[in-house]
Order: sequence, then structure tokens, then C-alpha cells
Amino acid sequence: MLSTDLADLKAYMADNPGAVIEDVARERKVTPRAVLQALPATMVRLGPGSEFAAAMNDVAQWGEVTLIVHTDDAIFEFTGSVPAGEIGRGYFNLMQPKGLHGHLRHERCAAIAFVERPFMGKSSAFIAFVNVDGGIMFKVFVGRDETRALRGDQLQRFHALRDRIGSARAA
Repeated sequence: MLSTDLADLKAYMADNPGAVIEDVARERKVTPRAVLQALPATMVRLGPGSEFAAAMNDVAQWGEVTLIVHTDDAIFEFTGSVPAGEIGRGYFNLMQPKGLHGHLRHERCAAIAFVERPFMGKSSAFIAFVNVDGGIMFKVFVGRDETRALRGDQLQRFHALRDRIGSARAA
């Protein structure tokens, strides 16, 4: 990406931090990772994809969250507990027979982004698992309480995980 394009993207994201990451990426012909990295420094930290299993198993202890898979054709949302998993046969396997289950290609995870930003007039916090192509595999959002505020217990867990595996700045 040209430095002028990068500067323009950073300026856009500073003015529009709640923009939908995937929409900005498509409109600007950049990867979602580039959009995440263009957010103001106070809103995003990246950690290594090698921490995929540790991050997922930490999230499995948070209780009800919303997991989102955003493709060009659909946005899938699952609200519930994310099951613990284990690595086997080349996949990170979510270990429950019903609800959210499946097999994730954990080795394609290049980075884990911890994002806190305003979205639709409210604070939001999510983890984006970023693949080797710069796309977002899926996002896990901190849950909300009955007043629609971020759950304090989950936000603490989010911060602890971010501080443990996230770098000081998205690179």
C-alpha cells in the first residue's frame, strides 16, 4: 500500500472508527487486517496467531458471547458459550456435539486483534482472528448485560488476554 493511501486510510478510520471493517476493506481494496491496523493506536492491539488455541480456550470460559463470521455473502452470528477445543488432525476442534461446534484451521491464523472502539453509538470490544491472507476468520464480541452495556467480567477477561498476548501496537 502506498504511504499516501495508508495515511488516507488512517485518517478515515480516525474519523470513522465504528465503520464496518469488511466494508472499508472492500471499498478501499485493502485487506481487513490493513483496516484494523489503520484504527487509532488506542483502539487495537495485535498478538501472534500462534496463540489461537490459548485465546479460544480462554474465551470458552467467558460465558455467553457473540461470534460473528462475515463473508461477502452473509453475516452469521452465534450468541452463546464458545466451547473449549483441542488441536488434532490439523484442526482446532470445538469439543461439543451441539450448538457451536466444528473444526477450525488454526494454523492459518496469522494474528489476533483486540479491538475496542465505538460502534453504532455504543462501546464495543472484540477479538478478530486474522488469517494469513489478511482476512478475518471470525470475531468474538464481549457480551452485553441487560442494559446493553458491555459485561464487566468479560471486559476484564478481554483486557487480561489482550495484555497477555497482544503487543503494545498493531504492526
